[in-house]
Amino acid sequence: MGATIDQKEIEHFSKDSAKWWDENGPFKPLHRLNPVRMSYIKDQICLHYDREDDDLRPLKDLKILDIGCGGGLVCEPLSRMGANVTGIDADANAIHAAKDHAATCDLDINYICGDAQGLDKKYDVICALEVIEHVSDVSAFIKICTDKLKPEGILILSTLNRTPKSYALGIVAAEYLLNWVPKGTHDWKKFLKPSEVSAHARHHGLSPKNIKGLIFNPLKNDFQLSETDLDVNYLMCLSR
Repeated sequence: MGATIDQKEIEHFSKDSAKWWDENGPFKPLHRLNPVRMSYIKDQICLHYDREDDDLRPLKDLKILDIGCGGGLVCEPLSRMGANVTGIDADANAIHAAKDHAATCDLDINYICGDAQGLDKKYDVICALEVIEHVSDVSAFIKICTDKLKPEGILILSTLNRTPKSYALGIVAAEYLLNWVPKGTHDWKKFLKPSEVSAHARHHGLSPKNIKGLIFNPLKNDFQLSETDLDVNYLMCLSR
């Protein structure tokens, strides 16, 4: 078992892994989040690598690693945008679901069940979305990500801030009132402030180049990016 993998976290998610692609199932919030997350990821990659973001395949030939890929919700759109995608997850059931779904969509994605520490390749982009709050050692996890990045590469993270607001919305509302995610999905004490992620990243040679909040707009009943509200969810792009 890898140095950063928390086996209890894997077991928690594994019981629902067969339902990764059920848009009304236990991963419904991720399906709803995905268009906004993908917009951010695409914009940051295109900006960093000077790609035309209105191109049909703007990520052509870029090597992208998605750590904690789950059932492939991020890997598939990255692949459709032309990237050479590897998805890795410690949950064998999630990887099985990801492989099956990619096959039905005729997508060539390299899925691996295991720990990113064991990979021997380096990548232009590494994504770790809703992962860092579940690992056992944050600093060690960021070091693994840094080690797998090419010198000019970027790391894109998303996670939850540790604030009273995130406890109210991310735990109480999402898990107990709205039933958006299964109870026990998150441990508020493991949420990370942007300053904490930045400090760990700088220790391993990375610096934040962009950060945006991810908020739920009840009027539109949808998620959107925010320049100022980082109180609950946020995305961060880092480079050397």
